[in-house]
Parts: sequence; structure tokens; C-alpha cells
Amino acid sequence: MNIFNIKTEEDFVQACLETFRYQYQNIEVYKKFINYLNISPENITQIEDIPFLPIEMFKNHRIFDERRTAQFYFQSSGTTQMNLSKHWIGAPELYEQSISKSFELFIGKPEEFVFLGLLPNYLERQNSSLVYMVDYLMKISHQAENGYFLYNHEELMRQIDQLEKKQKKYILFGVSFALLDFLDSVKKMNTSNLKMQSGIVIETGGMKGRKEEITKDQLLHDLQSGFGTSKIYSEYSMTELLSQAYSTGNNQYNSPPWMRIMIRHTEDPFSYMEEGRTGAINIIDLANQHSCSFIATQDLGKKRSAKFEVLGRIDHSDIRGCSLLVS
Repeated sequence: MNIFNIKTEEDFVQACLETFRYQYQNIEVYKKFINYLNISPENITQIEDIPFLPIEMFKNHRIFDERRTAQFYFQSSGTTQMNLSKHWIGAPELYEQSISKSFELFIGKPEEFVFLGLLPNYLERQNSSLVYMVDYLMKISHQAENGYFLYNHEELMRQIDQLEKKQKKYILFGVSFALLDFLDSVKKMNTSNLKMQSGIVIETGGMKGRKEEITKDQLLHDLQSGFGTSKIYSEYSMTELLSQAYSTGNNQYNSPPWMRIMIRHTEDPFSYMEEGRTGAINIIDLANQHSCSFIATQDLGKKRSAKFEVLGRIDHSDIRGCSLLVS
């Protein structure tokens, strides 16, 4: 089944079960994990039965369909002392389709926007899935004003001013600490208050120990006030995923039809929380056809109808690039 043609719940369930059976047979690490749990694949008949691979496994194992040829890998952010996750990619076109279709579903057609990237640290290292994503959106957009800004905040401010004068639609993609640093610089510039009327700010998480950790609500409030926008958008993904969820405000995320969030009990990985209750985030990402589509993360969240919230990290888990602590 083409995952990008999923329309109904029946389609999704069928695709999940087909993917599970394929990955059990062809992803050696996943197969060993399931066998270790003494679970028989024949007994998996619904999504809730599927075992989710702990995300930490990407740090120490090559989780990949060896029937494919690996094209390259994405690597997580972190300090040089940390063991970083690697996500091997067998079909880059799957990632690219997921990028463009998710963006168009929740934000708009990439061709209609100029893309400005404020992604220091990610640009300064190789194999970033986030940079690949923004690069690809820029490629589709094909706008002359597209570009990255490391720490050259005055140049970014000038570009925003020019786009506002032209009333041209644009997206500022930025990691949290870099957006806050930019706002600090704007305050010191001899300029009028920043007010983005034609632009959208999409924060991608990531404090990286660069600033004092704050709650997600506080972050969104500070960014909304600083940029003069009615709301701040957010993107939720990670190195181990090939799909993205988007929030168009208030930390309420939507996931595309081939991606689903499930909230597991923090003390029992095989049971799930009721709607509105906080637990750990499990992710089904059917774009991960050649690694593992069923991942148990160390993020905390809750479901609210079709949407979900990201609340922070489970205590004692490793600090990751896209984390925000909660008070």
C-alpha cells in the first residue's frame, strides 16, 4: 500500500500490520527485540498489540532493512561525549514526499513561501535531518530570497524588513534557542519593534543547554510577543523519524495520515493512557519503511481528540536536541 494514499482508519490499520510483518522479517534488530519479548508475530492483530522499539536502540544498533542499500544516514544532535543516534536511509524520496505532503497539508504550498533558516548548530554539523528538510522545502520553493542565517542577525532583520515591504509570504524556521537569541539581538538594534505580518515563525524545539530551560507555553508566549505574531507554529519530528507533525498554535499538533501518536503508560510500556492523560509518546511513522515504523520515545505528551501536545522529557532520559523541560 502507498502510505501517502491512506484515507481511512481501515487503510491505516492495514498498512501498519503489513509494515509490522515486513519489518519483523527484514529488520534484524527489531526481530530480535520482539523475539526477546517472547511475542509471536502471528498474534499481532491490532495496532495496540504491536511492540514499539525503544528509541535508544538507534544509538547502538544499525536499524535498517539489509535488503536495501543505505544511501546515507541522519545523525542526532548532541555533545561529542554522547552516543548519537544514526538513522540509515534507504529511500530518500520517501522522506522528501513526507516533507512536502505534510507541509502542504498543514501549512500551505511550499512554492508560495520564501524560507529563512535560523538553524545554528544544525548547520554546523553534518547529517542533520532538519537541515535536509529545510533544504528540500527551499528547493521546491525556488525563491531567490531563500537562505540560512547562522548568527548574522542584522542580515536576517534586513531580509525580514524587505519581505515585509514587498508583502511577500515567508517562513522563518528556527530552533528555539536561536529564535530567542535573535530576539535579544533585535532589542539591541536601533530599529523599530519587530512585527511579522507576512511571515510565519515555525519553531522546531531545541534549547541544547544554550539557555535556561523553560516550559513550552512560556517559550511560545515569549516568541509570540517578540515577533509580534498572533501565534507561533511548531514542528515536531526527530532524527529517527521521516515524518513531521505541525502545530499552528498553542502546542496542539496534527500528524499526517501516515503518522500517529499513541500515549503509553510510563510504568507499563504495553498499556495506553486515556485521552487527556499524560504519558510517554509512542510514534507510528509509516514513512520509516526501511528502518522501524514503531518507536517508543522518551518524550511526554497527551492526546486531545485528533491532536496531541508535547510536554517535555521523561526524567533521567538523555538530553536530546528537540527537548523542552516542563516545570
